[in-house]
Amino acid sequence: VQLQAFGGGLVQPGGSLRLSCAASGSILSINAMGWYRQAAGKERELVTTITNGGSTNYADSVSGRFTISRDNAKKTVYLQMNSLKPEDTAVYYCMMNIDTMTADGINYWGKGTLVTVSS
Repeated sequence: VQLQAFGGGLVQPGGSLRLSCAASGSILSINAMGWYRQAAGKERELVTTITNGGSTNYADSVSGRFTISRDNAKKTVYLQMNSLKPEDTAVYYCMMNIDTMTADGINYWGKGTLVTVSS
């Protein structure tokens, strides 16, 4: 199983970016999906998650500005980021909890995509 993230880049404060992350490989089903981020010198933190039923959870710091969504047919999770702030600058990682032929409920991670918010 591999996760590939796209969409990072440089954006001005107040701007928007959309991240996407697609899974590939021998996948039976995908349970929860999520996005985490790690700023320079800080620990990785949860940004948002979405269950296979569509229930979402957001960190307080992004609630109201970020929106997570998923397309199960495409095995893809999205993160729409609006009203970006310099403190949102970080490497963003996608995560999916996946069932395969050999194991259930394993967390897989993408390699990360850098988001820089700066004028």
